[in-house]
Amino acid sequence: MAAKLRKGDRVVVLAGRDKGKTGEIEQVLPKEGRAVVGGINMAIRHVKQSQTSQGGRVPKALPIDLSNLALVDANGKATRVGFRFDEAGNKVRYAKTTGDVI
Repeated sequence: MAAKLRKGDRVVVLAGRDKGKTGEIEQVLPKEGRAVVGGINMAIRHVKQSQTSQGGRVPKALPIDLSNLALVDANGKATRVGFRFDEAGNKVRYAKTTGDVI
């Protein structure tokens, strides 16, 4: 099945403690059905000091379920994603609210 949300997409969180916040997808984990969004679902991780890094309490973005994310359209609102074929016969994603190709 084709991916509706991909790395680099601007998304809004629909549910959870970060509801309403927007961010950019940094990594998609398709087998788990989750994605890592920059600045969303942050947690503190304690890192041991090494020769290359300082160590201490480091904030880290944890994965969030794809069902809790929605793509942001050109108007800045959440939209669902659909698929269609363009004039050249290529399969493209489009925003259901505006009909624009993503």
